Amino acid sequence: MTVLVTGARGDVGAAVLAGLMAAGEPVRASSRAPRPGEFPAGIEVARVDLTDPASWPAALAGVRKVFLYVHPEGVAQFAAAARKTGVEHVVLLSSSTVLHPDSEADPIALRHITAERALDEAGLDRTFVRPGYYATNTLRWQLICTGRVLRTAFPEAVTSPATAREQVAAIAEALGEPVRLEETDVGTYRTHLLTQLPGPIVERLLQARGNVPQLSAELATDAVPEILGRPALTFAAWARDHTADFR
Repeated sequence: MTVLVTGARGDVGAAVLAGLMAAGEPVRASSRAPRPGEFPAGIEVARVDLTDPASWPAALAGVRKVFLYVHPEGVAQFAAAARKTGVEHVVLLSSSTVLHPDSEADPIALRHITAERALDEAGLDRTFVRPGYYATNTLRWQLICTGRVLRTAFPEAVTSPATAREQVAAIAEALGEPVRLEETDVGTYRTHLLTQLPGPIVERLLQARGNVPQLSAELATDAVPEILGRPALTFAAWARDHTADFR
């Protein structure tokens, strides 16, 4: 029962691929443009471009489960193709933003809502994984590497669950070196963010003053111990595990 992992070069996709391999599952890694040697030896590799239906039949042949990244423009057609070829279950990397009260006004949420609805309508057995904020987002803070400084307009902005100030302190402690936190004006911060993120996402982030909305108590269930068999790790633990990324 082969499992197709789309976006297997990404942070999440690569971790899914490694987990499946460790469990001894037959797996097929895919990306839009696979390159020789980028995946472990012996792993079956396929080209999958979610905007190019011609790339789907070969990738889906013999596949019963799919780990799917969101690409709303082609997801309905991909879901139909997956069902036609005998896929039994799709795990979609969605987002917790779909659960927020104003999700229809959020460009990130809309992408994921579109994908979830497409899988619902296709009648596939599916699981929606809805993460919030990734610790790896802080790897965009490259000034910590080059100048041991983070410049932000919102030093007290809360992600999940630490503030930017607390994250910087944790990284500094892990490095064993001081890291400065400098507050800038919103215009300067917008210009910097636009070098890393699409405009609508930047404007949404500025509107929220850097905060990532937290889920209500009714929805924010801690399922980590049940799924992983251990408590969730802290950001400080993540920082210690990634000191090399900030050197």
